[in-house]
Amino acid sequence: MATWTEALRRLIEQAETAGILVMCSGVVLNNNRRQLDPSEFRGFTLADTIAPLIFINGSDSKAAQMFTLAHELAHVWLGQSGVGDEEMTRASADNTERWCDHVAAEVLAPIAEVERLYRSGSDLNHEINRLARHFKVSSLVALRRVYDLGKLSRQQFRHAYDRELEKIKAAPTQNGGDFYLTQGARVGKRFVRALIESTADGRTLYRDALRLLGFTKLSTLHELGRSLGVSV
Repeated sequence: MATWTEALRRLIEQAETAGILVMCSGVVLNNNRRQLDPSEFRGFTLADTIAPLIFINGSDSKAAQMFTLAHELAHVWLGQSGVGDEEMTRASADNTERWCDHVAAEVLAPIAEVERLYRSGSDLNHEINRLARHFKVSSLVALRRVYDLGKLSRQQFRHAYDRELEKIKAAPTQNGGDFYLTQGARVGKRFVRALIESTADGRTLYRDALRLLGFTKLSTLHELGRSLGVSV
């Protein structure tokens, strides 16, 4: 994939194809003034044998969302619900969270592949950015994988991590985009398609469909369906 956005979209599509509901939003309902804070949580999983659900905090960067999705997928595979607040500098005291972190890192940036690509003699910042672009992860995840290889001391890792974290915090956030594409991601395309088909069949009231999506106008529901290739 050429970009982090493309890679994230593809990973979400694969998860939904496997039967997992994936929702991604950075605000409460449709209120852009009530943003979700990534420092409070990055995502969560509601484990269910029929319809497991993953929610990703859309206020995070695309690279961070990649790791969150992989982490929450590990929760689904375990069949355990959980809330993610991944922090690369520390090992979680919770065995499940620690295991999910390890799985996510290996899914996105396999350690054998990182070792094959890492150039020990090169500048660390250049290598971290190069690996992050290659694997479509954040520079923090790339840095952690280099540390996992034993290429950095704990002190070197902590210093480099703090520096990268400050750079990420200073970077501008991206907002906006196509409303209907955003809505499909916010509540999950799989869920939207199922809801619209249920409404079209008469099994769900229009009133309830609008309420579930946070809409007030029927025309918005129709347009959302058309954007996803389904009609009410």
